[in-house]
Amino acid sequence: MKIPIYQVDAFTRKVFGGNPAAVCPLESWLEDGQLQLISAENNLSETAFFVRQDKCFDIRWFTPAEEVDLCGHATLASAHVLFNHLGYKGNSIHFRSRYSGDLYVKKEGEKLVLDFPASKLRKVPVPEALARGLGKEPLSLFLARDYLAVFESEEDILRMNPDDKILKNLDVTGIIVTAPGKEVDFVSRFFAPAVGIPEDPVTGSAHTMLTPYWADRLGKNKLHALQLSARKGELFCEMTGERVLIGGYACSFMKGEIIPF
Repeated sequence: MKIPIYQVDAFTRKVFGGNPAAVCPLESWLEDGQLQLISAENNLSETAFFVRQDKCFDIRWFTPAEEVDLCGHATLASAHVLFNHLGYKGNSIHFRSRYSGDLYVKKEGEKLVLDFPASKLRKVPVPEALARGLGKEPLSLFLARDYLAVFESEEDILRMNPDDKILKNLDVTGIIVTAPGKEVDFVSRFFAPAVGIPEDPVTGSAHTMLTPYWADRLGKNKLHALQLSARKGELFCEMTGERVLIGGYACSFMKGEIIPF
């Protein structure tokens, strides 16, 4: 069986920006080891696989090193493939994750909007290893799946040059660093060396933590954000009760097929 594969740049209005994800629509699930081998071969921060189940799509995400419980940019990329390449006719797609529950993507003109559960943050002390790994101690630190480290300025985020060897030993999936933006509401970067991603270009799932934090701090529910990786990514976020809306654009870069192995 040949497996179709697409590469999509997510959270960008043009190719070579945002975060590239591989997307593999499947007729039925392969063995986990095969999914991991394909993801390692793709060597992108995420490969998404989905299988249609009645009126929704079961979805899973793999880094080159392991499966993760939630990925925003690869879900956005999967919706882009369904809408633009696979003839999906509806205006909203229902994805279902064994780890993260019900996820939705709505088409609003050219923009795609993720509808994800909001993360619940708790404030925690700053581990000495985290401060050493980032090269600067944050003003405050919060924890959900990832660490959310808050800094004073956009310059702090841009100048950060983390030590992967230290950060990969922290007991979290990833480390989000954030600060107020000069031209947007907030900026961020995301480091996840523990799962084989030194720096993720644009991280939709991180905004399930970032949006509640900044909505509360700024006293507004609608937020404009930039992720300041080398490729950069633009996100439009909104708090809606217990859910977060994360909007962005996507562009197709490549399509092909995986030869049977």
